[in-house]
Amino acid sequence: MLPNTQKRCRMSDWTAGYVAELDYTHDFFQEMTPARMGFSALSRGHRHGMAGKGLTYCELGCGQGFTANLLAAANPHIDFHAMDFIPAHIAGANRLAGDADLDNVTFYERSFEDFDQAPGLPQGFDIIALHGVYSWVSRENQQRIADFISRRLKPGGLVYISYNTQPGWAASMPLRRILTDRAALGTGPLEQRIEDALEFVESLKRAGAGYFASNPAQLTRLSEMKSMSRHYLAHEFFNKDWTPFHFADVAADLSEAKLTFLGATNPLDHVDDVCLTGAQIALVQAESDPVRREGLRDILLNEQFRADLFVRGRLPYTQRGAVAAWFETPFALARHYGTGPLKLSWRQGEIPLEAHQYEPVLTLLAAGPATVRSMLEQGAFGAMEWQEITRVLTLLTGAGHIAPCLPLEGLADRVATCRAFNLAVCKTSEECERLAFLASPLTGGGVAVDRMEQLFLLARSEGRAGPNGWAEFAWQILEPQGQRLEQDGRVLTLPEENLAVLKARAHAFAARRLAILDGLGISLLDDAPSVPGAQQAGAAA
Repeated sequence: MLPNTQKRCRMSDWTAGYVAELDYTHDFFQEMTPARMGFSALSRGHRHGMAGKGLTYCELGCGQGFTANLLAAANPHIDFHAMDFIPAHIAGANRLAGDADLDNVTFYERSFEDFDQAPGLPQGFDIIALHGVYSWVSRENQQRIADFISRRLKPGGLVYISYNTQPGWAASMPLRRILTDRAALGTGPLEQRIEDALEFVESLKRAGAGYFASNPAQLTRLSEMKSMSRHYLAHEFFNKDWTPFHFADVAADLSEAKLTFLGATNPLDHVDDVCLTGAQIALVQAESDPVRREGLRDILLNEQFRADLFVRGRLPYTQRGAVAAWFETPFALARHYGTGPLKLSWRQGEIPLEAHQYEPVLTLLAAGPATVRSMLEQGAFGAMEWQEITRVLTLLTGAGHIAPCLPLEGLADRVATCRAFNLAVCKTSEECERLAFLASPLTGGGVAVDRMEQLFLLARSEGRAGPNGWAEFAWQILEPQGQRLEQDGRVLTLPEENLAVLKARAHAFAARRLAILDGLGISLLDDAPSVPGAQQAGAAA
């Protein structure tokens, strides 16, 4: 009989060193939304086809498949294909797709080695996306990914890729090494070995380890790690392979597939003066090579994570063409806006914006989605110059106050598929808080909606009257499960205390969040209007 450690190695050979003992989290990554990618491409002056019909989208290393399922619901005009090598992930993804009646997403239990041979895989993709994959797989699998992209990405296609970077991770590499080495010594479940490793590092800190004295920021990182989900930690830090890249190395890998760098997926990173100082901008602009320029930015910002878009065949807009594309781009309000100053912040701290620049835009979009052309015609930009207009829209998008939308054509179909998906997700909230995003037929992406808010939406769809009725519905589900709320750090034990807090939350939800969700087309009501203001926006466009 094999010793336990040998048995564990034999049984996990198929993982190639990747953590498979603990399932990955059920997250949604906004940067992978096609309309969001299209806006980032537009912001960088690239002509894209993300709003067209018959598009194909491939996600490599889809984890639980939640992002792929949500995007499929919100973009029924796109054919989605997603792979992961962990059977439990694919089984769960297929179950959610079935519960939501999705017919435009296919999941594959495959490795990077054999995915290219999967039956029924399209010959070409318009989008290939991989989030949190490239830094966490072997060099051999990185080459397989690049080869797959080379064979399967269409000319003009986009690649979304995120990865850990240098120099931001340089000081943390010894911390990660001691954690993984310590966890490898244990023989119990991975979750317990992670706990033991964290406690061992704590003992090093208490003993006055010089590493922490010379790298005090790692004390903060250690504290953050202790509060993180152990499932997330397992996949983020405890894989065999873990590579923080220099940007030039990733760019070189993808250049073999004829890809060139297009830009960061976060629009805020497209505005230099909110990222860099004047002296830093001068240094970056003095570098003519685009790859070295990005490397300089990473040094100046001490970057530790990048989320980038690459393109296979860049097609720059003419000046007139870019203006026309901006004109036809619809936006929707993505966050409640009341009155008072709006504060945006990014890498250089607070971003100065005057009320006359953003207030008319946010007020207009509160009535429903609108194209830039429509906003101009309604005077939302006052006397601003064109460069100021695009800057404000870029900043508001990057900060999450507004969101670029899909064309209003086909909205009714998207409303139907999103409602089915959102109902399936909200039904899971009766049992747990695992799924925390709902699909918007307007933006083609996801919106964070927590468990309580999902229960309120369910109650509303079942005819419960007003916020008090929604709170009572939620408590009828939570109480038998032994769930109790907290307030001011205290667990509420009395039913009337819990119900009072739920009622307060339900009223706040009705006052602030519900109008935003309705405006984004996120409703479980069968007879709800598609999207408030959508017809007017369509006419204006």
